[in-house]
Amino acid sequence: MSSIQKLQTLSRALSALKPYRAAAVGSKSYYTYVNEPAMPIPNKEPTYVKSAEEAIEKAGLASNQLVFAQGAAATPVELLRGMTELGQQKHVSNVRLFHMHLEGQAPFADKSVEKNFRSISLFIGGNVRKAVNEGRADAIPIFLHEIPKLFNEGHIKPDIALIHVTPPDSKGYCSLGTSVDSVRSAIQHSKVIVAQVNKHMPRTFGDALVHKSHIDFAVNHDGPLPAHGGNEPSKEEKLIGKYIAENLVENGATLQLGIGSIPDAVLALLKQHKDLGVHSEMFSDGVVDLVNLGCVTNSQKKMHTGRIVGSFCVGTNKLYDFMDNNPFIEMLRVDYVNDPRIAAKQPKMTAINSCIEVDLTGQVCSDSIGTRMFSGFGGQVDFISGAAMSEDGRGKPIIALRSTTNKGASKIVPTLNLGAGVVTSRALVRYVVTEWGIASLFGKNLQQRAYELIQVAHPDHRETLEKAAFERLKVMPEKKNY
Repeated sequence: MSSIQKLQTLSRALSALKPYRAAAVGSKSYYTYVNEPAMPIPNKEPTYVKSAEEAIEKAGLASNQLVFAQGAAATPVELLRGMTELGQQKHVSNVRLFHMHLEGQAPFADKSVEKNFRSISLFIGGNVRKAVNEGRADAIPIFLHEIPKLFNEGHIKPDIALIHVTPPDSKGYCSLGTSVDSVRSAIQHSKVIVAQVNKHMPRTFGDALVHKSHIDFAVNHDGPLPAHGGNEPSKEEKLIGKYIAENLVENGATLQLGIGSIPDAVLALLKQHKDLGVHSEMFSDGVVDLVNLGCVTNSQKKMHTGRIVGSFCVGTNKLYDFMDNNPFIEMLRVDYVNDPRIAAKQPKMTAINSCIEVDLTGQVCSDSIGTRMFSGFGGQVDFISGAAMSEDGRGKPIIALRSTTNKGASKIVPTLNLGAGVVTSRALVRYVVTEWGIASLFGKNLQQRAYELIQVAHPDHRETLEKAAFERLKVMPEKKNY
């Protein structure tokens, strides 16, 4: 065989390996096994368009499609607006939008577009909560670390992925910025990728990097990211933070915290601690102060030593400025960060999570108020179980909550409300902290658990809880040893 014939044979073989994502887009890569967002695709550039509507139209929005949208502070608000308006104009129907919690307006969940779009939350945000509870939207109960499986195993096959990225750098790399979580797995399995390119998005590293050649259509739309936090914690929240910081967080501990006043209150009281680490699905502004004070060094971590590990973030510009182009932070995929086996390897893993209510046996409801859906599983069970099975035996799984609702009702309850979902089981709970103290539940029997929890309930409700405990357990709850 001549050299020319060999080249022709090789060329035909290579051509046979080229996968096709969609007729409108053409081949994505040279080889069927290449689906790595950080790998450049030779001779492929994103098509820049002038508007979100044009980007969505070129992506081929049509009835019965599946669309994925990036979430949290990286919600592509402009693309979602354009998708909703174009969908109405084209009279599409039954377009299912999969997403974690989204920021900003949610026009796709409005009653006026009920026949066009159906939101399906992987964690319910406030902007779609009403639609979910009215039946115009839906949700999937799932552990945060398992969400990427939905894409990797083919349970969800997006036709279009909507993402929010930084402008490409000199090597052609965009960054997913504040939200890596399940986005990486979603875009690996999406037919068409549409990007909102925003110069205000912080450039982050780790699994956040996506080469521009994987983006099919892009629209420049600069604007500030959604901001949360910065509010002064209440008196009760400060007391909760004091109990946790002074009694449960050790020097050298690895922290997992969510967003909100209680995590902020804890962080504000850790300024005398040393060599703290952060390995958390999310973090917010309070971490910045601890880094600047030299309290967060990550020096005790055996994995990602000297680095903050996160998967998504929501905060204020203070946080976003801190994150931008900062190699001290690694933003990694959530099926790694939230894997309980990985959390268990962190030194003195201290997981601090909140909830809606706790019953007298220690069952924790975090995702619903009775039958009314409120949020989702998130990373609570991922990290509570990871801290509970800590390899160094020094993990601290903590549930923290105010003892009462804003209306004065007790959050420590005889039994969970009818229809309330158990997110964290009674066997997993170790510590429950309110402004009245710390209930230590590990190894406690039902009578001892009830006693511990009643002691951290609001005094106005303790007598009622004691009567309920007696009716349920047939004995008065007491603090006694075996």
